[in-house]
Parts: sequence; structure tokens; C-alpha cells
Amino acid sequence: MSISMYTASVPVYQRVLRGLDAILDKAAAWATEHKIEHETLLKARLSPDMFHLTRQVQIATDMAKGTCARLAGVEPPRFEDNEASFADLKARLAKTQDFLASLTAEQFEGSETRQISFKVGPPTNQRTMEFVGLDYLTGFGTPNVYFHYAMVYAILRENGLAIGKNDFIA
Repeated sequence: MSISMYTASVPVYQRVLRGLDAILDKAAAWATEHKIEHETLLKARLSPDMFHLTRQVQIATDMAKGTCARLAGVEPPRFEDNEASFADLKARLAKTQDFLASLTAEQFEGSETRQISFKVGPPTNQRTMEFVGLDYLTGFGTPNVYFHYAMVYAILRENGLAIGKNDFIA
């Protein structure tokens, strides 16, 4: 039995994004209930040298859409990274989910051996990343999606939100 690149990416990321959406709902409700400014949570981070919650959500969605787009052989949609509220982040998640839902299994055929190349970093210090499809999915895309999702979860836990493993697994 084999697993397709589509099955190993799109439904997996859709589930992660549903989990992320649900914990953002819980975070917004909890902050309101406890009279905590939403911006306080959105700007929270685990360590001074780590990204804040909003940026973690942005990167998680970027990694999900970017990984799937490149494997499907299409250009990833670009988002502005201007989210300033839980509603904005939820809208970004919805746009990402819509994009993932637009992809078909046929677009992923042969992607395990597809050459993937893209630039990362600021314009003044860009570098090119190069992968073969399967290595890109399993060694870069999926670990990054889960890392940034886990950071959102950890930031919210650190700030007092009562969520657990079942919330994370969705």
C-alpha cells in the first residue's frame, strides 16, 4: 500500500489548520472572559528572540499553502501579513483552507520526485532552498507547519489558556 503526496499533505494540513482555528476561538473567548486585551495574547511570545503568536500563525499558514502549492506545481498565494486581531487570523486560516481545498490529487502526481526550489530570507540576505518533493514534504514543509502550530499552542498555554493534547490534535 502506498500513500500519495496529496494525502500526506493537504488533508494533514487542513486538520492542523482546523485545530489552530479552534484554539484561536478558545483564546479569544478566554481573553474576553478574563478581561485580557486580545493584543496582549497576539503579541505574546515564549522568549524574546522568538516570534509572537500572530507571526507564528502567519508562518504556519504560509508553510501549509507554500508546501502544497509547490508540490502541486502552482504558485503559492501571497498574503499581506497584516493581521491585527483574532478575526484577522481566522480569516487568514479560512483563505488558506480555501486554497488547500482548491488543489486536486492529480496536481500532486509525480511530486515526490519534483525539483522544488524557492528563495527564503530578506531581500538583502536571500538564499535558495532546493529539495526533491518527498524530502521537501517530510523534512521541511510538515515539520515547519507543526513547529509553528506547536508554538501557538505553547504561547497560549504559557499565558494561561486551558487547552490540552486533544485541542492540539484536533
